[in-house]
Amino acid sequence: MRGQAHTLEAVIASLMLLSSLVFALQMTAVTPLSASTSSQHIENQQAATGKGVLTAAAEAGALKPALLFWNNSTRQFHGVTGQENFYTSGPPDNRFGEMLSRSFDDRGIAYNVYLSFVSPSGDIVPRRYVYNGVPTDNAVTATYTVTLSDDDPLYDEDGTANETTLGDPGSTYLIPDTGRNHYNTVRVEVIAWRI
Repeated sequence: MRGQAHTLEAVIASLMLLSSLVFALQMTAVTPLSASTSSQHIENQQAATGKGVLTAAAEAGALKPALLFWNNSTRQFHGVTGQENFYTSGPPDNRFGEMLSRSFDDRGIAYNVYLSFVSPSGDIVPRRYVYNGVPTDNAVTATYTVTLSDDDPLYDEDGTANETTLGDPGSTYLIPDTGRNHYNTVRVEVIAWRI
């Protein structure tokens, strides 16, 4: 009698253990496409790189001039060809573009850069600045905000400031004046993903 009780107890314990294991496996599906610790680490690295590029460019005085790297007569960024008003064959030919290239291109990481600003009606408008395609599901984002003033100059192709400022009536700059205390606020967003 005592042996039967121990056997029954062992069978019940093994059934409970087996059912809890089946329940746990149904809760988490492990597939070849499941996120792993290593892929999460890579995504964290890419996000940190994006934030680092934006912060370093702002601190080095390269981010705002890159936003103002504008050809007032063609109404395009310098070096952009065709009808599109954004870079598709690489980053812009300025210090910010060099920083993007060193940080992402040399490591086989694709990226897009977007500029989001406020329209005169108060809507948030996103515009492409650098476009390398549709991001994958594991893309990461880093942002930095830049405030533009009416007296900020536009920059020539050689990287020097010219006579035209954002507040000039003849300015054809992509981002409009909000009519407030400053010209506009731009959120620069870098989206990066492994190719």
